[in-house]
Amino acid sequence: MKPSRLSTVLQSLMAQRWPAFIWGPPGVGKSSIVRAVAAKADLPVIDLRASLLDPTDLRGIPSIDKGRAVWCPPAFLPSAEAPPGVLFLDEINAAPPLVQAGLYQLVLDRRIGEYELPAGWWIVAAGNRQQDRAVTFRMSSALSNRFIHLDFETDAADWRAWAIERRLDPLVISFIGARPALLAEAPGDAAAYPTPRSWEMLSDVIRVFGGYKACADLAAGIVGEGAAIEFAAFLKKALTEADMRKIVADPENATLPKSLDGIYTLTSWMACEAADAEVSKAGAVLINRVPPEFGVIMARDLMRARTAFVREPGYKTFIASHGHLLVR
Repeated sequence: MKPSRLSTVLQSLMAQRWPAFIWGPPGVGKSSIVRAVAAKADLPVIDLRASLLDPTDLRGIPSIDKGRAVWCPPAFLPSAEAPPGVLFLDEINAAPPLVQAGLYQLVLDRRIGEYELPAGWWIVAAGNRQQDRAVTFRMSSALSNRFIHLDFETDAADWRAWAIERRLDPLVISFIGARPALLAEAPGDAAAYPTPRSWEMLSDVIRVFGGYKACADLAAGIVGEGAAIEFAAFLKKALTEADMRKIVADPENATLPKSLDGIYTLTSWMACEAADAEVSKAGAVLINRVPPEFGVIMARDLMRARTAFVREPGYKTFIASHGHLLVR
């Protein structure tokens, strides 16, 4: 399921006791979704990397009390006084079988030996699939049967909304809008390949270097050679920021891009700068000049960033002609 649906499902599943397991390839944002869902519910997250544990770590160590051995639970598990939260078992199927076996009782019975998981704590796990060429061990049927299994699928529209909110580089956002298939690819023999994580990485590098030209030789080492070549070709036809500023300065008369790549660039840049009142006002004019399908995307982005956008005369004109497209 795509990220927006997965978030909704996780929020609903919090109301019951059964643990959930999120399956997906590396770099797609499994752990980010868990943290975002927990933050929305105002719950703390304990991120427990099962792959880093030894079989004895979960049980703790014994101490002597009145001649008897009493097990002291590890500090990384929530104490009895801890408020409700989420226990996130990341990379659980990258843990050796003996560690997985140690999790059986915790996952199903919410206890390990004398330790008991406090009330209000929900268990979520995540892991890569065997076909993702990540380090994994076959999960035993006994442990697998203790989870509600959820398959994570990348979705370009969901990623775009997230990327705009995080203010990633507009050129990266517009490229994925134009080439959604390159958001994520299965890993091959090369070390680098495109994933949502690697595109975020490239965006950060572009920002640090002050533009793509200064770091073009790094792109292949971040998103893979094929994706880097296509991204470079896309940039040759993309608008510059100076071009877009000229359009914002005179939205009624400025020459607009005719190619899809150019329109994607303009739309994504407007979305990233939508909090600016001048950009928002220009956007109310531009949504009536670009093709309707892009006008819808731009209108939704501008409304998300600036609620006052709905009062712009240009928005009302657009609604009168294309309002039916916004409710799809």
